[in-house]
Amino acid sequence: MLLKTSLRSFLAHKWRLVLSLLAVVLSVAFVAGTLVFYNTATSTFDRLFAATASDLSVRKAQDDLAAGTPGRTPTVPVATRDRLAAEPGVKAALGQVMVATATLVDPATNKLVGPTTGAPTLTGNWTDTPRNPVDVTSGHVPQGADQLVLDADTARKSGLGLGSRIRVITESGNHDFTVAGIATFRTTNPGAALAFLDTPTAQRILLGAEEYTSVEVFGDGSRGNEELKAAALAGLGTGFEAKTAAEQQKENAAGVGSFLAFMKWAMLGFAFLSAAVGIFLIVNTFSMLVTQRTREIGLLRAVGGSRSQVNRSVLTEGLILGLIGSTLGIGAGLGLAVAMIRLMQAAGMNLDASSLQVTWAVPVVGYAVGLPVTLLAAFFPARRAARITPMAALLDHAAPAEPRANRVRAAIGLLVTGAGAAALVAAAGSPGSTGGLLLGAGLLATLTGSVVLGPLLVSVLVRLFGGLLPALFGPAGRLARRNVVRNPRRTGSTAAALMIGLAVVIGASVVTSSMVGSMSDQIDRSVGADYVVEGPGGPLNPAMVDAARRTPGIDHLSTQTRVPGELVLPDGATVRGRLIAADADFARDFRLPVAAGSADAVFAGGISIGQDVADEQHLKVGDPIVVNYGEGRTQTLPVAAVLKTGNQLFDHRFFTGVTTVAKGLNGPAPAPEVLFGTARAGADKDAVLADLQKSLAEYPQLMVKDQAGYKEMVKSQFDQLLAMVYGLLGLTIVVAVLGVVNTLALSVVERTREIGLLRAIGLSRRQLRRTVRLESVVIALFGAVLGTALGLSWGVTARAVLSEQGLTVLAVPTGTVLTVLTGSVLVGLVAALVPAFRAARMNVLAAIATD
Repeated sequence: MLLKTSLRSFLAHKWRLVLSLLAVVLSVAFVAGTLVFYNTATSTFDRLFAATASDLSVRKAQDDLAAGTPGRTPTVPVATRDRLAAEPGVKAALGQVMVATATLVDPATNKLVGPTTGAPTLTGNWTDTPRNPVDVTSGHVPQGADQLVLDADTARKSGLGLGSRIRVITESGNHDFTVAGIATFRTTNPGAALAFLDTPTAQRILLGAEEYTSVEVFGDGSRGNEELKAAALAGLGTGFEAKTAAEQQKENAAGVGSFLAFMKWAMLGFAFLSAAVGIFLIVNTFSMLVTQRTREIGLLRAVGGSRSQVNRSVLTEGLILGLIGSTLGIGAGLGLAVAMIRLMQAAGMNLDASSLQVTWAVPVVGYAVGLPVTLLAAFFPARRAARITPMAALLDHAAPAEPRANRVRAAIGLLVTGAGAAALVAAAGSPGSTGGLLLGAGLLATLTGSVVLGPLLVSVLVRLFGGLLPALFGPAGRLARRNVVRNPRRTGSTAAALMIGLAVVIGASVVTSSMVGSMSDQIDRSVGADYVVEGPGGPLNPAMVDAARRTPGIDHLSTQTRVPGELVLPDGATVRGRLIAADADFARDFRLPVAAGSADAVFAGGISIGQDVADEQHLKVGDPIVVNYGEGRTQTLPVAAVLKTGNQLFDHRFFTGVTTVAKGLNGPAPAPEVLFGTARAGADKDAVLADLQKSLAEYPQLMVKDQAGYKEMVKSQFDQLLAMVYGLLGLTIVVAVLGVVNTLALSVVERTREIGLLRAIGLSRRQLRRTVRLESVVIALFGAVLGTALGLSWGVTARAVLSEQGLTVLAVPTGTVLTVLTGSVLVGLVAALVPAFRAARMNVLAAIATD
């Protein structure tokens, strides 16, 4: 009987539940789609790695420190391949050359050839292995020192084909080739660009020696991979590492998986945020339905229905809504996964949309999101429904909210909000990890308190500032203000959904704007160089440095490179990080924030440390520090300078001279990764920049900027991050807008008789539409104002917490704030379109006769 009643009630009000259903569908679809996409992508790459991994891969053994030294590719002698080929059970041992530091350029257009999405460009030698990732489908394999094979995807995107010229820029210089073959991936292209040369040429231009980067071993089946590994390591001795096919697959999957996992958790985080916002929409829906069904529920109680039955009836309706919404959401998630795969294909990662991986976890997680959301949202309206008495069936309107409940709500809201504000204030005065914990607590408390206080704030703020509505819009404005404040709980709940999304947007904007402002300020204060030349992550070759140095108008260049190292402190503790190795001119181009010691001494055989390390370890200028470069290479350097902290350019970095590092590495000086140039006194800096860009024009992979251009580039990187946040938060905003539409639509239904009477006494259709629109705008503005206030408080506090990490400048993005407030007006107008149109179309007599 209970189920039948719930079903009848659900079907009777199904159109009033559509927007709530849509909110559930969107949240579940985002979760299900993310999981399906992640499973499909990882499955595709697992198949790729399984199909191409050799039985055993042998490389030179290196520790973590040595492996990161720039410009030094670990190699395996040719004799190693010969020794492995002679091992029992080995069918073939093939020497492989493969590096990710070369750049491909189309000499005809001087444009980069290869991915622009962060995937690598891999250049190596062509070998016919039993498990080649590609097949030459056009042309032939490289057969001379001037021939190259290019993968089909890169060739298509770059407009290259057989006979095209292509340039390979390496650490040894520029090398031109002719495309002799096009290779197609057997399974999928992970997004990388592949270029193959013949083996002698690859060894010469990529390694500078007749060696390999690895030896790939394929067994004849008589011995297992672990046996091959044990025999290889026993025969080769120390200095080598070997990975079986399973270990190679795990290593490759970890590299791709970190990127995919980041995408997954970021998208799931915003999906759950949108689900939380959807709770407000569903709460409002069921609350209004319960209000509209007061007489019905009262009659049900009068004929013997118990409170628990009424409670379960409303919860059952929520359960039905959750089941339907979750089911539709899981189906929509499959479509979203396909769309995400298409997007990745456009970016160069060829995933197969025809083999979606829908595991058991997808429906389980989908229903685990959709059902609790709807049941939790329906819980509070169900409790209110259960308190309706049989006498309510005799009343025309629902009983007003209890004053005591409002007082309790206000007390709890003020207490929680006050505690959250106190936590934010304490966090602002406690930079570091303690401040981070206080910030998290304050963020959660102020958000919760604002939601709880919403109805009270509606009564205060709308009444306070709503006086403009009658003055500007006459009777329509007066009616809109009264309608908004007649049910503060409903208005507060509707605005809360919008408030959450906008608070995150404003908070993130303040933090990123402060990052940009702090970096710009630190560049102005610390950088004396006029120009910066930087590659795409690899070292610059000598030809690039010479071209920059010969540029007319350049007074001098300073070089910088990052070398992995580990500082062994006096108490035995170690600090692992990157040493910044630079030449003596670096001290002329950068104003190091020296607290003690000398910047010149740093690049003349010493090392710098931060004030935090000096204080913690009780170090002073002249004290010795041991630097470990890996593979047993250590060096003892004196502390030449202690640097002040609070500057993103210098914090957590240890500076030393490039010649000093060369001695520690027992080899030549590492190649520079960045050049800093300074114009001659009196030179036209813009003209020198143009000449510098012209000198390096044949190297399109290089970034050549002046200070203003460099700061703009830094800003654009933060803008890209913020754009991603805005895009993901778009789902939350959409759900919040649905909440405004839903509230207005149900409010129009609830006030049908009232609207009919207003129309009968002379309110025009135009005035009625304006009234509904103004209600929507006021609700949206109310949510935007609260969201802006919360976001500003969060962002300002976060900046203070991160002040020791270099966020020394507070920058409030007034443009973003004004855009949010202006956009909220547009959101209100858009949300009111359908409800206002429906209200204006009502038949006056039919509306008055409505029960």
